[in-house]
Amino acid sequence: MQRIDERWNDAAQARAISWAEARGEALPATNRVLRNTYVLLALTLAFSALTAGAAMALRLPHPGVIITLVGYFGLLFLVHKLANRASGILAVFALTGFMGYTLGPILSAYLALPNGPAIVMQAFGGTAAIFLGLSAYATISKRDFSFMGGFLFVGILVAFLAGLGAIFFQMPGLSLAVSAMFVLLMSGLILYETSQIVRGGETNYILATVSLYVTIFNLFTSLLQLLGVFNGEE
Repeated sequence: MQRIDERWNDAAQARAISWAEARGEALPATNRVLRNTYVLLALTLAFSALTAGAAMALRLPHPGVIITLVGYFGLLFLVHKLANRASGILAVFALTGFMGYTLGPILSAYLALPNGPAIVMQAFGGTAAIFLGLSAYATISKRDFSFMGGFLFVGILVAFLAGLGAIFFQMPGLSLAVSAMFVLLMSGLILYETSQIVRGGETNYILATVSLYVTIFNLFTSLLQLLGVFNGEE
């Protein structure tokens, strides 16, 4: 019996050591993905702001819904195709630069309004507060938000289709409702994506960066529209 107990204890200790070693290896990898994601995200946001500023300075027109969708989904496909290569980083900058260009004319239209600059700053501040607050909560608490994945996917798909309907059928009320939905959905997506990175569910920082960038972009534009309506500018 004593030998059996000793063998059992040895096996338990071996499993504990193995688990600790595996966790010790996983933590640096997770921290590396998190660090690379936020560094690349900061760079792409800066590049997107640069292309938006260039579009505003050159007074470029908005490319329209069709070109925007084709460009977005085409570049998004390219990012996923090159996600495991160094060239994937260039694809990320191409996507975020294009999205920045589409944002430029929108910002120009808002800034031309009497209360436009205040609306833009409020949307920017609200986006930053929501993103930083929810990201910090998901990182510090390390809670598992993977259960939200299915709900978020369906919700975003429904909101996207509703948004297209609001544009093509010119339904301002539906468009406002879609913007409110996107604020809630993007907030949930921040928790979900950050949780995936922290818990090791997302190991590709290129894909993680694109996901968070799109979340921030949609959150900002949705807040911009909501604040424009609430301030009586739309």
